[in-house]
Order: sequence, then C-alpha cells, then structure tokens
Amino acid sequence: MNVEFARSGSTLVAKLSGELDLLTAPSFRSQVDGALQESASRNLVLELSKLSFVDSSGLGAILGRYKAVSQLGGRMLLVDPQPQVKRIFTLSGLFKIMDLAPSLEQALEMVQEG
Repeated sequence: MNVEFARSGSTLVAKLSGELDLLTAPSFRSQVDGALQESASRNLVLELSKLSFVDSSGLGAILGRYKAVSQLGGRMLLVDPQPQVKRIFTLSGLFKIMDLAPSLEQALEMVQEG
C-alpha cells in the first residue's frame, strides 16, 4: 500500500495504490491522520483508481477517517474506484454515506460546493 498526498485549498487528496487490508490499514490510518493534522485540512478526497483490493479492515479504516473529517465539519469523497473495489464499497453501504466522484477535478468541485 502506498499513499501520496496533495493539498488543494482546505482539501487533502490522498492517492492510494496497492491493497488496503489488515496489514496495511494501520499504516493508512496513521499516514492520513498525520497528513490531515499537519495540513489542517477539513476535507478529504481519496483517489482510488490504483487501489486493487480492500477488505473489512480497510473499510473500517476508511470509515474512521470519514468520521474524523465529519467531526471537523468537512466532507470526504471517493474518486474512481476499480470495479472490484467499487463492488465492495457498494455491498458494504459506504456509498450511502460518502459521495463518489468520477474524477479528481469533479471531487474538488463537489467539496467546494459543500
């Protein structure tokens, strides 16, 4: 699992690649939490086009970041998951609480609109 960060205004963009599972979820949590705190970002966009696998531990880590961002009054969006990852998110109900954007540009526009 690899996470690359970028910032756009009050939004932190995290580009994930590899697998988000039991072994990598703790690292994901600490990296994202640290980057959110360091950047003082209110919103979080997860760019998922290169995330090849997610399990229940990964879903839990994503949900935890959603709760943290929500408590700050921010929004969290998911961008362009691969079909197998999108299916797991759909089955888990994650899309009922988090918005899905087809591109990073659209996600940043959606965050700005509120």
